[in-house]
Order: sequence, then C-alpha cells, then structure tokens
Amino acid sequence: MGTLGRAIYSVGFWIRETGQALDRLGCRLQGNHYFQEQLSRHRTLMNVFDKAPVVDKDAFVAPSASIIGDVHVGRGSSIWYGCVVRGDVNRISIGSGTNIQDNTLVHVAKSNLSGKVLPTIIGDNVTVGHSAVLHGCTVEDEAFVGMAATLLDGVYVEKHAMVAAGALVRQNTKIPCGEVWGGNPARFLRKLTEEEMAFISQSALNYSNLAQVHAAENAKSFDEIEFEKMVRKKFSRRDEEYDSMLGVVRETPPELILPENIKVPKTA
Repeated sequence: MGTLGRAIYSVGFWIRETGQALDRLGCRLQGNHYFQEQLSRHRTLMNVFDKAPVVDKDAFVAPSASIIGDVHVGRGSSIWYGCVVRGDVNRISIGSGTNIQDNTLVHVAKSNLSGKVLPTIIGDNVTVGHSAVLHGCTVEDEAFVGMAATLLDGVYVEKHAMVAAGALVRQNTKIPCGEVWGGNPARFLRKLTEEEMAFISQSALNYSNLAQVHAAENAKSFDEIEFEKMVRKKFSRRDEEYDSMLGVVRETPPELILPENIKVPKTA
C-alpha cells in the first residue's frame, strides 16, 4: 500500500471511529434510558490480506453467506443462506451453474499427512446439498453431493457421480463416474440410471433459475417490498366466482407475476 493508499485508509478509519464515538456519547446523554445496539460486522465477501474473492456478476450470493479469501465463483452459480466458503490457506474454485446449498461449509487444506497441498475444486453444474462439508477435495462437472455429506481431504468425485445424503467419504477416495456411494464410511452402492444422471443436470438448472428469483428479491428496496405487500393484500380478497358472475375481468398486476420457472402449488 503506497503513501496515498495509507492516507485514504487512515481517513476512513478516523471517520468510522468518529461515528462510534458519537454513538457512545449519545448513550451517555440518554442516561438510564439508553440501550446499546450491537453492530453486525458480517461481510458477505471478505478478503484475507491480499486474497480477495472473485464472484461473477451473474452469480447469486445470499446475504447471510460468507465467502472469504482466495475464492472464485463462476457465472450463474449460487451460494445459499448460511454457507461458509473459506479460502484462507489455499484456494477454492467453483465453476459455472453450480449451487452450494444452505449451511454448507467449503474449506481447503494447506497440507496433510501426505504433504499434499489441497485446494477445493468444484466444477460446473454441480449440486451440493444442504449442510454438506467439502474439505480439500475435487468434485467434477455435473456431480451430486447429498445433504449433510462429508468429503475429506483428497476425495475425488468424477463427473455424473453421486454421494448420498449423510455419507462420510474418507481421505483420498475416488468415486467413479456414474456410481452412487453412501454410508459411513462411504462405499459403492450401485450404478446411476440414465434418468438419475439427467436429474442431476436438471437440478443444477432449477437452482440456477431459483437463484435469479432470490437475487431479485434481495435487491428490492424497502419501498418496493411495502408496495408489493399492499398490492397482494388488495388482490387477495377478490372472489373469482363472484367476478365471473358479474363479468368482471381483473388482470394480475406485473408485480405479482412469478417467473415461468416458479410454480405455485395448487391448494385444495
């Protein structure tokens, strides 16, 4: 960091310190009637020294997720709520169209007993289920990792392979293309069918589409949210049978039209 950079950093630091000092002064002036509000320091994207995340502009990162350090997230991928992707002692690469679902942990290994340097590499159109743990492993394109599965150092999941929910895959295990592995420790269960392979690709596409909806919702301002609530309240009271008897045709406002890939379940 040059002289100018240090000067700008110092100015920013003192501005933030001034704000905190004013907050403390206000609390003292309120006497016994004050309450102290805790400031959340959560940052969705955080660098570690000179290692900064690189996230494609078309990727979705949920507000409560954490992407830290040397991490690359490709186009159309999604990092869902509560995920931690921590590339501090090594790098993490996530390809295009991949979904890392809620509460998943992705980490790396600087070294292990065999002395190997192990980044975590996740390919394109991969689905990683909720609460999975991926540590220093490689998952090839269009593979599937089930919910709460754990992949340890050196694990290699080939294309179109599936790790079943809750499986524990031991170090340096290789899961061949087209196979399902499950259990603790994980072992070969059976071959995937053609329909299941197609499902893996479709699952990644479904999550990519759903991520666009969540990204749009998270980008809305407070005024937009309040306006939509008012419109929904207005249109929720209509009686379609009554309207049809009177010949009234009501058009759904554009604000309430869901994207084509989101289906509303029919109620009884």
